[in-house]
Amino acid sequence: MDSAHADRLAARHHLHTQGWIGRRSEHFRHLPPPALDDWIGPDANAPLCEAPTLSGAGWLLQPVGPAATAGVDARWLDALDPTQRSALFAGLPAPGDDDAAPFAWAQRALCRQGLRLRIHTPLGKAAADCDTVWLHLRHQPRDTVEAPLLVLELEAGVRCVLIETHERTPSTCGHALVQNLHTHIHLAEGAQLQHLRLALPQQNDRVAQHVHARLARGAHYTQALVATGASYHLQRTTLQLQAPSAQARTAALLLPAGQVLEQQVHTRLDAAHTRAHTEVLALAAGRERVVANAHSRIAPGAHEAQVRQRLNGVALGGQPRMVLRPHLEILHDQVQAAHGATWGRLPEDALFYALQRGLDEAQARALLTEGMARAVLERALDTGDGAQALAQWLEGGVLAQALARQLQAEAPHVA
Repeated sequence: MDSAHADRLAARHHLHTQGWIGRRSEHFRHLPPPALDDWIGPDANAPLCEAPTLSGAGWLLQPVGPAATAGVDARWLDALDPTQRSALFAGLPAPGDDDAAPFAWAQRALCRQGLRLRIHTPLGKAAADCDTVWLHLRHQPRDTVEAPLLVLELEAGVRCVLIETHERTPSTCGHALVQNLHTHIHLAEGAQLQHLRLALPQQNDRVAQHVHARLARGAHYTQALVATGASYHLQRTTLQLQAPSAQARTAALLLPAGQVLEQQVHTRLDAAHTRAHTEVLALAAGRERVVANAHSRIAPGAHEAQVRQRLNGVALGGQPRMVLRPHLEILHDQVQAAHGATWGRLPEDALFYALQRGLDEAQARALLTEGMARAVLERALDTGDGAQALAQWLEGGVLAQALARQLQAEAPHVA
């Protein structure tokens, strides 16, 4: 038996002996994930989707701009090959034993392919003299049940804008998809990553996407997320600010679109002068369910650390179930921390004034929701390359498409 197959079997054995995520799990009690068998699929190596390998399925990397490919090393690796699997998982932490660890074990049990990206300064050049690297990364499913892996490493001082999209076309794979995606990001000292993520699964898909980011001294990470609902949809981001002056900011627009959607952001501030900011806007209607969890832990010795959490929910019609859960764990005295959660309906005065300008109610509601959504994303990416990337992203119709999907699902529930 080769080491790759042995590793997959060991992960399956761990799952079957230790069990899946319990229904009483603190982090998953509002929206429990489907059973284990849904995530690991049959114990076979053959792909289950009829999408051919050369149809664009899997990871597709597209440089943006003339200088985008400078200093980018990309390796597509086969996790069923022992040598390539070893290279793919090299340096990644073990799954651990937290509430979400079963997802990590399931990923190791099923993973068939992955992509490793290393972004570095070209030979003979200083990081300060290099342009920002712009990349567009698309993923299309290859299997009905899949566990793709992405590993991204930024060397010291590198600046990068990454646009990551998960928007499958039904013709590529007509089955309902089960996806357990894991992304591991490591930012070396002074590296900066502006990460724009679009996750638009199909209605019957079951999707869990996990982002694990580790930040060294002075590293900056910003994530802007637009996500729509599915039969089950989890977006989980884990941030480790491991060294002084590391900063992380996340902003999410959650649109259940007639289904269910959950986001979890877990942040560890382990060093002095670290900063973290989390903002969420959830828009829901009818009987949709959306959950937003923000958990920040300030470790002992994290002198002058700063944390902000801002969770907002807006009911656009009907009686949606919205759960907003900010949480702070503070183990040091000299810090700044604040959190808040609010929910309500669209402002009646703003809606009234929009109607007075000749818009019908549907147009007025669409205008107001788009304005709120843009504001959340723009606050996260308000300067430099991030603002430019967001502007181009929005001009391409990303936000309009996601909001149209949400408003279409809401139409029967709007009074």
